[in-house]
Amino acid sequence: MTTNLTIGERVAWYRRRRGMSQEVLAGLVGRTVDWLSKAENNRIELDRLSVIKTLADALDVTLGDLLAEPTLMEWTTDSGTRTVPALRSALMNYRQLTPLLGVTTEGEPTPLDELKNSVAEVWDAYQDSRYGFATRRLPLVLADALITAQAQQGRDRERAQELMAMTYQGAAMVLTKVGETDLAWIAADRGLSAAQQSDNMAVTGSLFRSVAHCLLSNGRFEAAVQLVGDAADYLRPALRNADAKFLSIYGTLFLAGSMAAARADDRATTRAFLGEADRAARQLGHDANHMWTAFGPTNVAIHQVATAAELGDMQVAMDLGPQIDTSGLPTERRTRHNLEVARALSAHNRADDALSMILEAEQWAPEQVRSHYLARELVLTWVRNQRGRPSRPLAELAHRLHVV
Repeated sequence: MTTNLTIGERVAWYRRRRGMSQEVLAGLVGRTVDWLSKAENNRIELDRLSVIKTLADALDVTLGDLLAEPTLMEWTTDSGTRTVPALRSALMNYRQLTPLLGVTTEGEPTPLDELKNSVAEVWDAYQDSRYGFATRRLPLVLADALITAQAQQGRDRERAQELMAMTYQGAAMVLTKVGETDLAWIAADRGLSAAQQSDNMAVTGSLFRSVAHCLLSNGRFEAAVQLVGDAADYLRPALRNADAKFLSIYGTLFLAGSMAAARADDRATTRAFLGEADRAARQLGHDANHMWTAFGPTNVAIHQVATAAELGDMQVAMDLGPQIDTSGLPTERRTRHNLEVARALSAHNRADDALSMILEAEQWAPEQVRSHYLARELVLTWVRNQRGRPSRPLAELAHRLHVV
């Protein structure tokens, strides 16, 4: 019902539904009535998730409610006509819950190398921002992984559990991107359970990162910070003999933690987590993509920009963001960075430059841009604030994002 409203307009919509005056809501979030009135009327951009989460809590709604998530996944050649509901059915298969019922999943096990290739196909699609393709493939890969894990013994069973964990993580990451945060939590939880049975520290660390992302997407910023700290304590002893994969997983966990700390408005922890990630990146020595982490010095720099924006330091984000060369990173990372730079530019009234950043990102990753709240919110706000007709590029983009 509120898809075509800005975040500020959604705040007003839910406030009225709650029978709450501006004076009451402003008092609950520690702001003035003037500030709230400007936010509801798009004269102040609500572009920090920490602020949006405070408003959501006061209104007793979810963060996703104010961000207008989830969004409908469009049918494409990649996705076919069975998208998120099919993946939901796969995740809610009761046979995955417990062996106590004595029920095994029917089908022939998949050779481990073939299953490994299928998992890689899903993750490559995620990093290419081809969410429709990944969503279509995931139910089949999950079924194959489950059947294969049940059929194996010894080391082969551990390998199958590793692959099942990474499949669940792929599902969690894709579902988070398209706004299906509750389903993403189920997938991350299942993946962490499989990772623990694999006895592979790198895979377990990778699933910790996925759980942190799920907490972030559900607005549980402090819990995500705590998880990253606890997970790091668990993983740290393995750093003594760390290979490039483990080092990448370890560093990427702190990048997720830095975003959580920034959204919790915790500057000290943000700096500490970015420092840990930077040390891991310098030890790795270069940009890499071990276990689909895209980890290295460039990804750390990207997170320095993103955390600055989340903390409200838009000048820092605007100064640093355009200087970062993301051409060597996966599409998903490049696109996400463009959106952050667009947010900083928009905050400094450079809407035309910000629009160019989003249009460039849309060329790379149309599915990602359409599903991300930042792109939708920026474009809708620009349209709302136009005195006359919006420019043709802006109007056409708004139409493609389905925000008008």
